[in-house]
Amino acid sequence: GMECLKSVIAVASRTRSVATTKMNSQSSRSHSVFMLHLHGRNEESGTTVEGALNLCDLAGSERLSRSGAGSNARQLRETQAINKSLSSLGDVFTALASGTTHVPFRNSKLTYLLQDCLSGDGKALMFVNLSPTEESSSESLCSLRFAQRVNQIELGKATKHIDYSQK
Repeated sequence: GMECLKSVIAVASRTRSVATTKMNSQSSRSHSVFMLHLHGRNEESGTTVEGALNLCDLAGSERLSRSGAGSNARQLRETQAINKSLSSLGDVFTALASGTTHVPFRNSKLTYLLQDCLSGDGKALMFVNLSPTEESSSESLCSLRFAQRVNQIELGKATKHIDYSQK
């Protein structure tokens, strides 16, 4: 139950990479993806319902010249991995928007994990956090352009996963 969930979240929090950069005192150095799969059954009717909730906290892309992460080998690799996975996510959104038959979900671990919820069988909601500082205006503009691209995508109508089989 709830204690198990709290335990899993605590482990995830401890293993998530966070470091200080020139831009942020607690910079996320990795993405965090929480996937909750739900199964419900009505004992009277025998109906079962399945669903999933995916919560993703994506580390923001960063410019090495501003963050200073390039001076630390580990942070440089983390920055490259973050930027590569965000670029792969952008490629997935571009493919979905264009309606192409091949969507490159396997180009990163992030897009592979999100394949089910982005494959037209669910709904997605994205929040974009921006820095209010003038120095961050170019990063904020890039984030807003990314959000605008994502907003153009129609994933299709969400479907219910209901099994009406008898008891």
